[in-house]
Amino acid sequence: MFLKDRNESRAFFCNTWKKYKNGLPLEPVEALISDIILKHPEYHKHLVLEKSFENTNFDIENNDTNPFLHMGMHIALEEQISSDRPSGIAAIYRQLILKFNSAHDVQHKMMECLGIFLWEAHSKKILPDENKYIECLKKI
Repeated sequence: MFLKDRNESRAFFCNTWKKYKNGLPLEPVEALISDIILKHPEYHKHLVLEKSFENTNFDIENNDTNPFLHMGMHIALEEQISSDRPSGIAAIYRQLILKFNSAHDVQHKMMECLGIFLWEAHSKKILPDENKYIECLKKI
């Protein structure tokens, strides 16, 4: 899913949700997104407010969860697991499901590592270190 900016990405989520709610056919990526949205009813209110998301900044210091970032991380994990990239992530995911019995809960645990992995690369302006990411996942 390659979109040029934050508002375009958020609009894609909203438009996908609207298509799903109206029973319209979905592209494969839209089906993935709608499945993730369905697992997060607490975010539905953000998806029906036409264009209200454009100037919304979710402030981590105020404990605001960015629903678009959260759901986007689910998408990233789904893509990583399905392609086994970084190598070994699919096996780790399967092991964690056996341990915790909930794919959704496992993804939330994995997202903590993914967030650290991405934040470090972004803040240091370096390429992400897949080995550190995999090591973090193995510690779950």
